[in-house]
Amino acid sequence: MIRLRRLAADLVARLSTFVARLRRIERRELSEFRRWLENTNNLLHLSILLFVPLLIGFVTFLTATIDKLSYLLFPPLASGTYTLFSDPEGQYASPKKFVGSLTTGAVCGLASVGFTEMVYGAPQTTIPHPESAVLAVFLTGVVTWGAGVEAPSAFSTALLTLVSNPATELSQTQSAVAYVVNIFLASLIVAGAFVVWREEFYEERAQYLYETVRGDDHVLIPMRGEDAERTALFGSRLAAAHDAGKVVLLGIVNESDPGQSPETEAVDIATSDGDDDDNLPVEADEMVAELESCAADIRTHVGVPCEVVVAAGDPLSTTIQSAQNANCDLIVTPYEEDRGLLSDYVRGIFRSPMDAVAFRSVCETRRWKRILVLVSRPGDTAHAMIDFATRLTGRNGVVSVTTCINSEVERRRAETRLANLVETVDTPLETRVSRSDVQSFLTANAESYDLVVLGSSQNRSAASRFVAPPTFERIREVECDVAVFDRGDL
Repeated sequence: MIRLRRLAADLVARLSTFVARLRRIERRELSEFRRWLENTNNLLHLSILLFVPLLIGFVTFLTATIDKLSYLLFPPLASGTYTLFSDPEGQYASPKKFVGSLTTGAVCGLASVGFTEMVYGAPQTTIPHPESAVLAVFLTGVVTWGAGVEAPSAFSTALLTLVSNPATELSQTQSAVAYVVNIFLASLIVAGAFVVWREEFYEERAQYLYETVRGDDHVLIPMRGEDAERTALFGSRLAAAHDAGKVVLLGIVNESDPGQSPETEAVDIATSDGDDDDNLPVEADEMVAELESCAADIRTHVGVPCEVVVAAGDPLSTTIQSAQNANCDLIVTPYEEDRGLLSDYVRGIFRSPMDAVAFRSVCETRRWKRILVLVSRPGDTAHAMIDFATRLTGRNGVVSVTTCINSEVERRRAETRLANLVETVDTPLETRVSRSDVQSFLTANAESYDLVVLGSSQNRSAASRFVAPPTFERIREVECDVAVFDRGDL
């Protein structure tokens, strides 16, 4: 009996472990999918795959319901719908132009049918008069040019009107009239769906998809090195941009037991709430006093709640565990180097599951109002860096989102990438595309800014980083503050 109970308990424990593992995998997959969607190009492709077939299917349903709808409206409607959803901010992404161009083309086709029937009579076969095609295309070009609704789909509806429904008892003119009405109604349906999608989802995608817009407002700041206080000011201004912002200043003291393993779990020995004040070691007592003074300055000058935690243990594991215990979602640490390379401590923070920023202080700036954000590719990291920059500058500063290219052939694609990144932000931003290497560009332009924000390049392979070291390790002479952002591992 006892053995059966043990077996049952063991089975339950294994099932619980298995279920917990499945939930972790599910959360990881969902997070990866959300980050994949943060790339605007991926979001647009997915929208095309979902919405274009559904809209065309809905129009097909109407076609089956209303016998007089022509199937010839589908080719221009499908291509026009694709144009809308593939480039929602582009030249042809106006719902008015979409409806107007399709309808205008059909009306021009109708006019050419009426004119040629009047002059030459009705065609004797299903093939329209050649003069009808010539006149339809000519009229479409003239009218769309004059009305400012030029679109390729207008020419297709103009020609399809000529063969809209020749097999029925209706005359060619009557069929053309029906086609004009059909294309107008169908394009209205598509345009209405597009407007709802663009205004309610696409233009608000930052609120739905970009995690840093909603989070990264509880900031843990390890108080290490000479630049700890300036790093604390920097991190507190990031947190203060959100109403729910909070700052936790972390001090780490050495374990009193010299034989204790460096992997020992972190232990909180003091907090800003005054816990354990009577039993503090001398080192921790002094550290709490220093951190409380810094926290008081932050509360006064930045206006964000600030707590103090002093813990004992290995610096890296203690920092990560303290962040988790304090419910923080961002670590802002002073930038540290070891023999010219990023220190093991900061590298460990970058490899943790949390978002992190390594702040290199050069100037005495207390407010960062001119910020250069350097992006190399679209995605979640780029959006997060832009979000952090706008938190610091507010609406009165200048944020310049910049990318560097190797040749002029890349310029147009680079400009499109930057436009997709900045259009999600309410604050006005400027974009720059530079045909120079990153190091030369920063050397020439960094003095005009208070802060440079760039990525940690942790997604590159070790071999790639060995051949070409990350940018932040090659710009030690930049005369402004630098913030290196890393998106936490899933």
